[in-house]
Amino acid sequence: MYFKEYTPKFAWILFIILSCSSNNDNTNNTAELEIDFVKTFGGTNNDSAQAITKTQDGGYAVIGYTQSSDGDVLNKTNVSFDYWLLKFDSNSNLQWQKTYGGTDDDRGSDIIQTTDGGFAIIGYSKSSDLDVTENAGANDFWISKLDASGTITWEKSFGFQGADSGISIIQTNDNGFLLTGVLDVSASGGQGNSKTISSKRHAGGDYWVIKIDASGEKEWSHFYGGTFTDTSYDAIQTEDKGYLIIGSSDSDDVDITGNKGSYDFWVVKISENGNFAWEKSFGGSEIDEARAIAKTNDGNYIIVGDTRSSNLDVTNNKGAADLWIIKISPDGNLIWEQSFGGSSFDVGRSVYKTDDNGFLISGNSRSSDGDVLSNFGQNDAWVLKIDADANLIWQKTIGGSEIDFANDAVELNDGTILIAGESNSNNFDITENKGFTDLLIIKLK
Repeated sequence: MYFKEYTPKFAWILFIILSCSSNNDNTNNTAELEIDFVKTFGGTNNDSAQAITKTQDGGYAVIGYTQSSDGDVLNKTNVSFDYWLLKFDSNSNLQWQKTYGGTDDDRGSDIIQTTDGGFAIIGYSKSSDLDVTENAGANDFWISKLDASGTITWEKSFGFQGADSGISIIQTNDNGFLLTGVLDVSASGGQGNSKTISSKRHAGGDYWVIKIDASGEKEWSHFYGGTFTDTSYDAIQTEDKGYLIIGSSDSDDVDITGNKGSYDFWVVKISENGNFAWEKSFGGSEIDEARAIAKTNDGNYIIVGDTRSSNLDVTNNKGAADLWIIKISPDGNLIWEQSFGGSSFDVGRSVYKTDDNGFLISGNSRSSDGDVLSNFGQNDAWVLKIDADANLIWQKTIGGSEIDFANDAVELNDGTILIAGESNSNNFDITENKGFTDLLIIKLK
């Protein structure tokens, strides 16, 4: 009698509680954001945004590359790839745009606004004409220092005979710059270190780190890795004036001592002068690749990328590939890890610390379940906001029926969010396609 009388009431109360909890979760994930606009820029060929930075005037600048010489792309006379930079004001009006490069393949990958109000851009170049004065063979790191209006004040190439690609740039506390990317060690014949390495054997691609001064003159360079493929994607300066370099590695020798299996998140700590301090691998037995790093409010670091593993450091795999986040101490100890995604392929590409000490993460998703509430097509741009403890605050997919990527995202001074990437779609959220692949900009508020 007791059981019959009270169980329905308890079940009803429990149902209400669970329903409210579920509704609150969905509200947190979606209702706090609206799409203000989705814009595509480009011509009839391939155009892409790779990175975005907010600017001192409340606006933002986007770097990528363009193969087009028509449509939205101005003053470009050939169909080779060039760096493409677009500058917007605080109301997202396009103020100016410029292309940089030569007559061969040149693709921008990262941008920062410098302390003098100008910009520094990096990527790779195969050219040796027009804006590019030197090429050592195949791809070279190519960095250009620009003034506030986008005019080149100086440019430098660094590389050897192989495919050497610049991927990220930061301004250092001495107003110089740290460049990171990939060195083709096999093709360079071991060149690329300021100090000769006599006993260590490297091959394939290695992390390559170059320190230059404010005028672009090289102060030192070092490569780190093993005999397989090691790719650095991001770097951050630490409190002791050294650096943490992050990326992926499938080596298990030379500089790498603790490979977990296949590709790992690989973190390298170096001194102010590039001397090797320590290295750590994080991941499982499958492919794990780190793409971005940011400092937390408590003096630690979070690293964002993706994982296909479901063992060792990865405790909660949700599908084929997950967006994976780890938090480490300044000594490289793992504090926590968290996966986000659904049953398909979901990846992280950037991380940005927000004013409330949370983190904005951009990436891509093919899922429509789990943490991913919707999917419009083959691959959507995916943006998440987490708090300092990796609790999901909200998430949003934006896209059409074709392939759409989010490569970077920032929070502006007014709290709005700008996302940069590329798109092949012309339906659903993305109403216009200018050519094959377009540069994509999304604003959320």
